[in-house]
Amino acid sequence: MYLKNLSLLHKFQTMSKPSLPQGTRDFNAATVQKRQFIFKTIQTVFETYGFQPLETPAMENLETLMGKYGEEGDKLIFKILNNGLDNPQKKEQTLEGVEKLFAGKNSTAITERALRYDLTIPFARYVAMNHGSLSFPFKRYQIQPVWRADRPQKGRYREFYQCDADVVGSESLLNEVDLVAVYLTAFQKLNLPVEVKMNNRKILLALAQICGGEDKLIDLTIAIDKLDKIGWEKVKEELDNKNFSEAQQKIIQNYLTIEGSNAEKLNQLSILLGNNEMGLKGIEEINYVLDYHAQTGMDKHLVADFTLARGLNYYTGMIFEVKAIDAQMGSIGGGGRYNDLTSLFGVPNIAGVGISFGVDRIYDVMEEKNLFPSTIGQTTEVLFFNLGEGEAKAAYLQMMQLRDKKIACEIYPEKSKFDKQFKYAEKKGIPNVIIIGTEELAKSECTVKNIITGKQTTLSLSDLSNFEF
Repeated sequence: MYLKNLSLLHKFQTMSKPSLPQGTRDFNAATVQKRQFIFKTIQTVFETYGFQPLETPAMENLETLMGKYGEEGDKLIFKILNNGLDNPQKKEQTLEGVEKLFAGKNSTAITERALRYDLTIPFARYVAMNHGSLSFPFKRYQIQPVWRADRPQKGRYREFYQCDADVVGSESLLNEVDLVAVYLTAFQKLNLPVEVKMNNRKILLALAQICGGEDKLIDLTIAIDKLDKIGWEKVKEELDNKNFSEAQQKIIQNYLTIEGSNAEKLNQLSILLGNNEMGLKGIEEINYVLDYHAQTGMDKHLVADFTLARGLNYYTGMIFEVKAIDAQMGSIGGGGRYNDLTSLFGVPNIAGVGISFGVDRIYDVMEEKNLFPSTIGQTTEVLFFNLGEGEAKAAYLQMMQLRDKKIACEIYPEKSKFDKQFKYAEKKGIPNVIIIGTEELAKSECTVKNIITGKQTTLSLSDLSNFEF
């Protein structure tokens, strides 16, 4: 019986293959190095613009997240099952919670926490909890993973990184001007051509007012936000379902088909919105950002795009979205003004504006366009050959001296044939090898060979630390 059970266990183990949760990925060394290149580039720009780092927990209380992203966003929040089910009382509470859930009632007996959906709401929660000790305006950047229960597809994952920069405690539009510059500076350093699309939620609110009232804003923005994915006819169906009249839909269609230069589009928009005070304020704010960057030359990368809606409910002013030029990818960044966000946590009147970089999408575009530097995967500069115990000991001493000079190097761990050690260096992209064999050791010399150029140099061990690799 024991042998039979052991056989069944072995059969189960051999049938069970390791796998990953859908929408998640492993990253090998080459991928990690490319991702770190993106992170470090963006981080350098953040710090150049005066932002300081912040980190928040991977999970938040469920009540912190729910209701902040709209009905569709709430569906994508990964909820965490309560722990402690080995406790009989806790288990009983959970079973009662399941019964309530099936009865259509909410219950915290099953889940009280969730993985963060983005970095903005946790940041707002942080500001609300610490506003008494913060110095305003408070500028922070945050580079951490987020999770969404979305349907995985190209450029859309269930676990991915965001890089955010936010300013809170200031209503000045100079913050919007600066954040646009952060975007364009970072993408210039990544050698990735982009355009930054701009709109204003005040303009969308004015459109809603013209089309029946402010209570239609959410329905309107959700429908408009899907335009590039489903086209006007499908958007029209959604508007029908939300009781927008034919006349109102005509106004919306005219709004969405505005074309021309930035100045021409803003002029057409002002005619469409008439004397609507909210709409005129939104137009004024877009012109403010464009005017500042007319003097920096960055305005040629800015596009007034009135189809941009940013479906999240918390935006109140300027909104942004970044699109890579000539790339098969959606937005690779986005953000906007959210002047009322901290009031969700009982702390009103703290203005805020922020942007986010979609690192995973940026990576995919840079890979598609072959934009990563060719040397990005090269970490080790020098490989010391292992040619025996005495030779390895001498090589190790020299290696440590080179490491003190900030030269990345390693020694092959086993005594092996030259061919095997050369192949190791070639496979890892190590450009230089150092050979200290029996003859070299007797003369206190070494041979340095660049395996890319084939150049070979013999020098004394005392001169090695000063050698230019």
